[in-house]
Amino acid sequence: MSSKIIVINPKDNVAVALQNLQAGESVDLPNGVSLRLLSDVPYSHKIALVDIPKGASMIKYGEIIGEAKMAVRKGEWVHTHNMHIRDVNE
Repeated sequence: MSSKIIVINPKDNVAVALQNLQAGESVDLPNGVSLRLLSDVPYSHKIALVDIPKGASMIKYGEIIGEAKMAVRKGEWVHTHNMHIRDVNE
């Protein structure tokens, strides 16, 4: 069975969907734990691996890629509606 998601770096708190995923679907994490999706996640978009509080860093590639605009629950789709992407000049 092929993976439905990829976690790029062990420090990451978001994963990337390797196919379109549906709310209610379960995906297997690298640590063997199953994660139930709370929302639809389009191919190549991010999924919260843990509860992320408002203002907390979103981490992908082991690096901060933005911050949560609002609290994001484990299993939710992460995109511009709930993540502020930092400008390189900020």
